[in-house]
Amino acid sequence: MNLGGKSVDFAATMPLATTLGVTIHEASKDRVAGKLPVRPEICTAGNIVHGGAIMAFADCLGAVGAFLTLPEGASGTTTIESKTNFLGAGAVGAVLVGEATPVKVGKRLSVWQTRIRTEAGADVALVTQTQLVLWPA
Repeated sequence: MNLGGKSVDFAATMPLATTLGVTIHEASKDRVAGKLPVRPEICTAGNIVHGGAIMAFADCLGAVGAFLTLPEGASGTTTIESKTNFLGAGAVGAVLVGEATPVKVGKRLSVWQTRIRTEAGADVALVTQTQLVLWPA
């Protein structure tokens, strides 16, 4: 992706995203989209993607969106609250598709909602997270 004339691989900037296998193929102030292949290493019993992996995937997407909407002078962002509704499962071999969009962006906080589905379109989770804007000390 291009940010200020520079190519940025947002997923590569987050070690956990790399470990999980998250890729981010679209990132703007209005939408962040990515994928997560479901493989045995990120599953729970029954070869179903672990809820923690789903939450981490959503957090990665929402964090990129929050970063892209930081006010001038802010130094970063961190998640202070996250709520997940699990709606379905993702089996080994499936690819999860996530789309994070802003609910509200302010000077101190931003709220992002991430919808996660399988590539086939089946709902897996709906995650709402609040990102705190960090300011230099």
